[in-house]
Amino acid sequence: MSKTRVAVVSGGNRGMGLEICRQLLAKGVSVAMGSRDAASGRKAAAQLAEEIQPAVAKIMSFPLDVTRHESVTRFGKAVEDIFGSADILVNNAGVMLEARDGTLEQTNRKMFREILDVNVIGAVMMCQTFVPMMRKLGYGRIVNMSSGLGQLERMGKGLPAYRISKAALNALTRTLAAELLGTGILVNSVSPGWVKTDMGGPNAERTVEEGVETAVWLCLLPSAGPTGSFFRDRKAIPW
Repeated sequence: MSKTRVAVVSGGNRGMGLEICRQLLAKGVSVAMGSRDAASGRKAAAQLAEEIQPAVAKIMSFPLDVTRHESVTRFGKAVEDIFGSADILVNNAGVMLEARDGTLEQTNRKMFREILDVNVIGAVMMCQTFVPMMRKLGYGRIVNMSSGLGQLERMGKGLPAYRISKAALNALTRTLAAELLGTGILVNSVSPGWVKTDMGGPNAERTVEEGVETAVWLCLLPSAGPTGSFFRDRKAIPW
């Protein structure tokens, strides 16, 4: 890379978000970590900086609640003021909230809205904040952390609000990729699989390191890389 890239990672203080920050920092990418819990974010960023001790890249944490427009706006301004711009956006912040065997009839409107606010509207606002910066650079990589549960081809019962939110996130990926075609900004979704996180639980099949490998790869795609696609294990999968 001719310059130190800057990655923005929402929900970066734990789980897959934290591991994405770790791996990008280790590859020489500066990281702006967004964390709803400001104290937790500062602690996580300090630990990564001490662990990796990057030569040029740096990591900083900023308060970020992706459900609040003013919070997203403040976050974007802080990133621009300190880092100058952002080259990479990882929309990682996400919630499940439902029981795994829940049904549509059991999912109340408040829960449905909360899930959509974080998983979809939050990602939309983050894109609206950082795409203009990327346009000025003529370069950008947007990675939306989706799920196989959002695949229409494999859509089934259970977790209806979460499934619908991830299907909508995939639709955002396709729509934005089409809008940005030819600008140097690549937009893709990733299904990390069932990962051992607070959300995935201890019985999940994959480690966090395995879960984020494809997301990190998508963050660093070359200019001729794919856009508007859905990936698992670096292979395109059906929507």
